[in-house]
Amino acid sequence: MSKSDLLLELYSNLSTTGALTFSSKALVNKMLSYTDIANAKLVVELGGGDGSITQGIIDRLSPDAELMVFEINRSFCDAMEKQFPMPNVQIICDSAENLELYLKGRKVDYVLSSLPFSLISKEATDQILYHTKNSLNEKGKFIQICYSYLLKKLFGKYFSKIETKFTMRNLPPAFVMICH
Repeated sequence: MSKSDLLLELYSNLSTTGALTFSSKALVNKMLSYTDIANAKLVVELGGGDGSITQGIIDRLSPDAELMVFEINRSFCDAMEKQFPMPNVQIICDSAENLELYLKGRKVDYVLSSLPFSLISKEATDQILYHTKNSLNEKGKFIQICYSYLLKKLFGKYFSKIETKFTMRNLPPAFVMICH
């Protein structure tokens, strides 16, 4: 799928993608700067989209580590399956609400997300954040890209420590919330 086809898909599904454009390389690098992906064993991405964050993770991921990418849009999943055919990368075309079904009790080092929580139902949001919190190992982090500082209050219901960073180097400018 070409970049223009991906953008058309993005705009056609604003209610589920929640973005006007894909994450910039600067935003991806900022998000990943709060991780140690090279030493992680299991990483989860919520909302794979065009694969820009996925590519940043893979560039840093150890060959013996595993990456699970959740995406509900079939077109994005198909494109990512072609773009990332590695045996340690699993593209899952399902809701992040079902995270625990795929983990089967394993614990995660990092959950990296660009999900549009402002557009997701309260019930689904609660399920996703509950399962995310429970899936992390004792030093694990949930790192979320978002466009509203108000989401910090929502994340505070699940995480006791939240660091908030900001970058202008994205359209629109974005927050990166690092939750422990």
